[in-house]
Amino acid sequence: MLTDPVITLVGHVGADVTLRQAGDSAVANVRVACTPRRYRRATDEWVDGETQWYTVNAWRQLAEHCARSLRRGDPVVVHGRLQTRSYVNREGHDVLTHEVEALTVGHDLCRGTSSFARRPSAPRQEQHAPQDQSEQVATVDDVVTAQREAPAA
Repeated sequence: MLTDPVITLVGHVGADVTLRQAGDSAVANVRVACTPRRYRRATDEWVDGETQWYTVNAWRQLAEHCARSLRRGDPVVVHGRLQTRSYVNREGHDVLTHEVEALTVGHDLCRGTSSFARRPSAPRQEQHAPQDQSEQVATVDDVVTAQREAPAA
């Protein structure tokens, strides 16, 4: 939804990713713990705040990449749409949960190193090189027009 707030989490993966199918789409679920740290000048020390847990849901190709890449304890950065849900649990207590529908996920490189492997791309069809600038502009215009006419997903 367009009105959902967008949030960036910096934290650690709390458990290995679970991957499942929802219809034709892959969905990955992972718990991320975020613990804020504050510096107290009076005592000259860093103090941990209360840990906040978020459920992160990733869809389609991002879900598969998360399942292959993330492990418990990994430092991560997650950017996505924040959704708050409430429900009554079995004991009759109201529970408030925070979920993030991930748009991007990656390792936090402030905390270590990582290596990257590109996903295989579809084979490209050969295109001829434009002979002059006007032909190149027409190609760009054709792409923009095609994008505008494509049905919204």
